[in-house]
Parts: sequence; C-alpha cells; structure tokens
Amino acid sequence: MAPIPTTMSGVLIEKNGGPEVLQWRTDLPVPKLQDGEILIRNEFVGVNYIDTYFRTGLYKAALPLVLGREGAGTVVASASDDFKVGDRVAYIGERAYAELTSLAADKAAAIPAGITTETAAASMLQGLTALTFVREAAGIKRGDEDKGPGSGPWVLVHAAAGGTGGLLVQLLTVLGAKVIGTAGGPDKCETAAKNGAQFVIDSRNEDVVARVAEITSGKGVDVIFDGVGKATIDSDFDMIARKGTLVIFGNASGSPPPIELARLSAKNIKLMRPVLLSYLATKEERQEYTKELFELILGGKVDIKVHDVYPLKEIARAHSDLEGRKTTGKVFLRV
Repeated sequence: MAPIPTTMSGVLIEKNGGPEVLQWRTDLPVPKLQDGEILIRNEFVGVNYIDTYFRTGLYKAALPLVLGREGAGTVVASASDDFKVGDRVAYIGERAYAELTSLAADKAAAIPAGITTETAAASMLQGLTALTFVREAAGIKRGDEDKGPGSGPWVLVHAAAGGTGGLLVQLLTVLGAKVIGTAGGPDKCETAAKNGAQFVIDSRNEDVVARVAEITSGKGVDVIFDGVGKATIDSDFDMIARKGTLVIFGNASGSPPPIELARLSAKNIKLMRPVLLSYLATKEERQEYTKELFELILGGKVDIKVHDVYPLKEIARAHSDLEGRKTTGKVFLRV
C-alpha cells in the first residue's frame, strides 16, 4: 500500500451558487484519523440531488465545504477493529468528493464478493433511500411479496426513470405493489417501464391526474413518492386515495410551498417528509438495511442502472446534467 500523502485532490465550494462554484483543487488536506475511524481511498463517488441543495445553499452548511455523501473504495488506514487496510467498503458519509475520505467505521459496509466497487458506490444512498422508504414510509413489509404480483397497494412514483425513482419502482414491483410511474418524454417513459412500472404516464404530454383516475377506476393511489416537489405537490392531493400516504422526499423542481394542515382532512391523508439518515440512526439499522440491499442486488431483484460515470474533475458537468433532468439512472464520479 502506497504511503498516505498530506494533501489530496478534490472538489471544494467556498460560496453558494451554480455549478460554476465547484472548484477542482489539488491542495486539500488529507483528513487525520480519530479513534474508531477509517480512511478510504475513494474509487467511485455518487452524485445526488442533496449535493446540489448544499451547493446552492438550499440546505445550510458551513463554508468552505467538500461536497459528496456516498462513495466506495479501499481502506488505506484504520483506527478501528471493524476494518483492516485493503478492505473494500462502501459508505454514506460526508466530504466524498475527494481522493480520501475519513468516517466512523460503523458507518461503512464491507462490499460482498459478487458486487463491484462501482455498483456498491452507485447503490448506497439512492438504494438505501428507496428501500427504507418502501419499508418504513409505505409500510410494505418482508413477506408481502408472497401474496403475488400486483396484490399490494396502488403506488405512484414521480420521476420513475431517475436514480431513486427507478429503484423505488423496482423494489415496489418486486414486493407486489401496483406501480404507476411518471416520466418526462418517450425515452424516459420507456426506461420507467423497463424499471417495472405496470403503468407509465408521460408527464410532459399527458394529463397525469386524469390518467391516474382512469387507471385506478377513480380510487386514486394509496401511496405517492414525490421527489419532484414544487411542480407536482398540488396534483398529488388530487391523486391520493382516501387514507393514503403522501411521501415527499425531494425538491428537483424547487421546494414545495407550505402546506395547510386542513388539506389533509378531506381524505385523512398521511403526509411525510422522511430523510434516510433518520431510518439509519443506529449501527443495527445500518447493517440490517445494507445487508438487505446487497442481497437484493446479488439476487438480481434490483438492477443498479447507471446513467454515466464522470471524472471527478468534471463535477460541474455532472451537476448540470442532473439538475437539467438529462439523466436516467445513477450519476457518479470516478476518482
């Protein structure tokens, strides 16, 4: 193993703004290990909408800041008994847009044989988001799939061709839900159908509310997963069924306006704004859900679809493509 340098390359922001504020640097300090931590040489790093929220200032953080919330690579130093130098690991953490990232060992997961480092990096944040939201927010439990295909609730997934949306569709379909996916344009609609959506609505060219009513015979959907936000929130209230669950988890089109609680009353709607890390607050939860995700991947039940792999230096282009809705599947970086 090569000696650990004192400086490294990575991407830094010193002010909030558009993709132009992302600075490629070669003089960033290498993190110093604390007790219980590991140092990972990143091979691949995921790009997620949450990174753009911190970049623009929608989510607040102290500056300067190295962005990035997930990655995978090899342990090059360890101050923990959980991992040794040379182990392959994937993680959800912070400061991932860099050659080297340190984090508490109990927040990393060993990558099992049969899963590439690339696939592990692409699956962590979006895969665990989709899995925990299906289990915890939608309430679809282990064993529900044994009731047979299409035996579960009606579920609408917005942006069903995207990274998280596509994984939600795959998981929901495997677990027996009746899935309606929305996507913008014929190509993305085709991707949503390949992800497993039994019904696909072109949100650019069709009346989504009318089509949902037609598909569900006027009942509406039991669960809506909305990572789009401002552009879709009003129609969600029209499409949700009585006693339905509306799960808002993203702001791809902008942050939704405040919601009057009285809007929930007519149908007794359950409204949620979950975040992944609150479902992975303990070591046991992280291990349980990561194990289940890797088992689903190894079993061929979940396919991690990759849009493109960008060099870390081209992070601005990756952010622009993601925000411009030009991507289908996972966007990530080669370090």
